[in-house]
Amino acid sequence: MPRSNRPRRRAGGGDEEESGLERMMAGWRRTEVRRDGVWNVQPVSAASATKDYICPGCGKTVTPGVAHLVTWRADGVMGDASDLAARRHWHTHCWKIGA
Repeated sequence: MPRSNRPRRRAGGGDEEESGLERMMAGWRRTEVRRDGVWNVQPVSAASATKDYICPGCGKTVTPGVAHLVTWRADGVMGDASDLAARRHWHTHCWKIGA
């Protein structure tokens, strides 16, 4: 019998849209320890960057089409949903130099 190359659907339909928390927790997220605590850091590709954001490091705009990082606390006391709501978009260079 020939093999099927079609992707199989997940149990439960898989048609439901994932919540923002689940989407942010997936992907290439990593954890970094800095002077001010533990941070979740997730890269955003240039293709996925579709909005303007203000970088907290330099105060300049992270424009659409520019690869950058999204960061949020990993050690907050208010829980994951609260920390995720307070996430910030940084230029990669600004995050690396610790501005």
